[in-house]
Amino acid sequence: MTEEHPFSAAPKSPHRWLLLMMVGLGLLLVTVDITILLTALPVLTHELHASAAEGLWIVNAYPLFSTGLLLGAGTLGDRIGHRRMYLVGLVIFGLASLMAAYAASVAVLVLARVLQAVGASAMLPATLALIRVGFSDERERALAISVWACLSLVGAILGPLLGGWLLGHFHWGALFLVNVPIIAVAWLGTWFVAPEQRNPNADPWDLPSSVLALLTLSSLVLAIKTATHPPIDLGLLGAALATGLVAGLAFVRRQRRLTHPLLDFSLFRNPAFAAGVLGAVSVTFTTGGVLLGVSQRFQWVAGYTPLQSGLLASVLFIGTLPSSILGGLWLHRIGLRRLIAGGLAVGALGMLVAAQALPWHPSGLQAADEGLGWLVTGLLLAGLGLGATISVASTAIVESAPPHRAGMASSVEEVAYEFGALLSIALLGSLLTGLYTVFVQLPPGVDAAAARSISAALDIVAASGGALPDHLA
Repeated sequence: MTEEHPFSAAPKSPHRWLLLMMVGLGLLLVTVDITILLTALPVLTHELHASAAEGLWIVNAYPLFSTGLLLGAGTLGDRIGHRRMYLVGLVIFGLASLMAAYAASVAVLVLARVLQAVGASAMLPATLALIRVGFSDERERALAISVWACLSLVGAILGPLLGGWLLGHFHWGALFLVNVPIIAVAWLGTWFVAPEQRNPNADPWDLPSSVLALLTLSSLVLAIKTATHPPIDLGLLGAALATGLVAGLAFVRRQRRLTHPLLDFSLFRNPAFAAGVLGAVSVTFTTGGVLLGVSQRFQWVAGYTPLQSGLLASVLFIGTLPSSILGGLWLHRIGLRRLIAGGLAVGALGMLVAAQALPWHPSGLQAADEGLGWLVTGLLLAGLGLGATISVASTAIVESAPPHRAGMASSVEEVAYEFGALLSIALLGSLLTGLYTVFVQLPPGVDAAAARSISAALDIVAASGGALPDHLA
C-alpha cells in the first residue's frame, strides 16, 4: 500500500505551463549570473584592482556558500511550501544584485555574491520541486524537466554573450542590474500562478547539518585552492583538509542518527538516483572548467573582447540544446545507464578534440588564436554528449524521489551541479594561475607581483605606461 502525502494527491495545475515559464525565468537568472561572471572576470579583476586569488573568490563565493545551503533549503521548502521559498529567494537575490552592481571593492562584491548564494539556494530547489508537484502526468513532467534542463543550458549560453555585450556598452555594474527586471517578472508571475502547497508533517529543517555541510565543502575547496596555487602553504592546506574531514564525518554521523535527516542517504541506494547525481557532477565539472579556461585564455593572451570570448565559449552550450531535449525522448528507449555513459563518453571525446587547439607549451601562448577549428569542433561535439547527460540526469534524480521529498531530491541535484562547477573553477582556475607562473617569462627587473598572477602583471604594465587592450584599458 502506498503511503499518502499531502503533495502526492495534488490535482493537475491549470497554470502548470505558465508556472514552468516562471520557474524557468528564475533558473535562467541564476545560470546567466554564474556564466556571465566567468566571461567578465578579467574586466572585474582589472577594474577592482583584484589579484588572481581575489578574482577566483568573486566567482567562487556564490557556489561555495550556495552548495552548503541547498540541502537545508530544499527540506525547508518541503515543509513551508516551495512557492514561498521561491518568492523569498527572488527577493534576496534581487537585493544582493543591487548591492553587487554598486560595489566599490572586492570585499563588498564578494559579500554580495554570498547573499546572492543565499537567495539562489532558496530558489533553485523550489524550481524543480514546483515542477515535480505541479505536473502530475508523468509524460508532461518528463517534458517539463527536459525543458528545465534546456533552460539551464540556454542561461549558460546567454551569460557569456550578454556579459560581453553589456561590458562593451555599459559599466560592469550592469552585469548585476540586468537581474532586476527578470526578478520582477518572475516574482509577479509566480505569485499568481504557483499553487500554495505546504506539508506541516514534512521533515524539519536541521540547521547544524546545514552548517556542517557548508563547512565541509568550503574546507575542501580551500584545500584544493591552496594545493594548486604556488607557493603552497602547507599549514593552511593541512588545516583545511582536517577541518573538512572532521566536519564531513560529523555530517554523515548526524544524518544517520537523525530521525529526519537533512540528507537521506537511502536515496542513493536507488541506482537511477545515484547515476543521475554522478552525471550531474561530471557535466558541470566539465563545463565550468571550459568556460573559465576559454574566456581567460582568449582574453588575456589573444586580446579577445569579452563578447568575442563569450561567443567562443558558448559554442559548447549550442551543442547541448538539441541533445538535452532528445535525451528525454530517448530515455525509455535506450536506458538511463547507456545514455549517461554514452553522453559522457562523447563529451570526453569532444574535449580531447578541443584540446588540440590549446598547446601546453610556452610557444603556444604566443599563438592562442590558432587552431580555432579544432576548438569549435570539439566544443560542439562535447556539447552534444553533455546535453543528453544533463537532461537524463535531472529526470532520473527527480523521478526517483517521492513527491513529499521533492525539495530534498532537487537540493541533491543542485548540490551535484554546484559541487561539480565549484571544484572545476577552484581546481582549473588555480591551475591556470600556476601555469602562468611556470610558462610566462618576464623581463629582468619586473615587479615580483607579476610573477604571481596575470592581473598583477597587467596592473604593472598599466602603471608603467604600457598599453592594455581597449576593453581593459
